[in-house]
Amino acid sequence: MKLEITEAAADWYEKELEIDEESFIRFYVRYGGSGGLQPGFSLGIMQEDPLEPVAEEKVNHIGYFIEAKDEWYFDEHSLKVSLSEDAQEPEFNYE
Repeated sequence: MKLEITEAAADWYEKELEIDEESFIRFYVRYGGSGGLQPGFSLGIMQEDPLEPVAEEKVNHIGYFIEAKDEWYFDEHSLKVSLSEDAQEPEFNYE
């Protein structure tokens, strides 16, 4: 499994979450939502330190990661987070 965050998406997270120091953003599985890889589930984000990451990427001063307990959701897919030009917000692409 691979995690990729584009520079534009990273800039969006830093601005929207008002992050100006080194920290971590976790992508986690939540019940509900739409547009997810698994029916009835979607991805959320939270700011916390990694415990057992299975995928990580650092862009600028922010570390992005997915924990081992959420790996099932991706079903052997990788995650690419980019910025939607139309919506001007992050979008998740599963590869």
